[in-house]
Amino acid sequence: MRDPYQVLGVNPNATDDEVKKAYRELAKKYHPDTYVGNPLADLAAEKMKEINEAYDTITKQRASGNRSGGYSGGGNGYSGNTSGGSPLYRVRELLSANRVTEAETILSRIPNSERNAEWYFLMGHVMARKNWLGEARKYFEQACKMDPYNAEYRNTLNNMASHSTAGGYNTSARNDDCGGCDMCTGLLCANLLCNCCR
Repeated sequence: MRDPYQVLGVNPNATDDEVKKAYRELAKKYHPDTYVGNPLADLAAEKMKEINEAYDTITKQRASGNRSGGYSGGGNGYSGNTSGGSPLYRVRELLSANRVTEAETILSRIPNSERNAEWYFLMGHVMARKNWLGEARKYFEQACKMDPYNAEYRNTLNNMASHSTAGGYNTSARNDDCGGCDMCTGLLCANLLCNCCR
């Protein structure tokens, strides 16, 4: 099983209420009753099973006193691992502290063959912090393609799209000039990213 926090689309530091809310929203979305007679019924049932297992894993961890996440999905050491020793977990910490260059350095050292959806999501945050919004969007889109059921990834991409269309921002290309619109865009993205990395 992959990281239960990723399955529910919440940060390992989320409160119990936030975890429960995410679980309920996903359970409502993928409940088998919603897909009766639908060709996607089997896929929804699989997803519902994964959601239930993730929620059970998190609640058992927390009941035993493990509130830091600490989930290790095994494998290559990057995917499915939100424990304190994971490079991707460290990148989240660095982004929360606005240490973008260090975060980018860690991400760039991860081999291409081990770059999972979380890697693309975090690299999207790095690009957005650098105000390279077109590139950030591409990374967020790739994360969503690789893990289409991750609510955190999807919400970030949707929020970025809504901010760019509402404000008329150009997210199609990198722009190194710093104008008034760029500063506003940077502030909006910083606010968005701070909220997503909590």
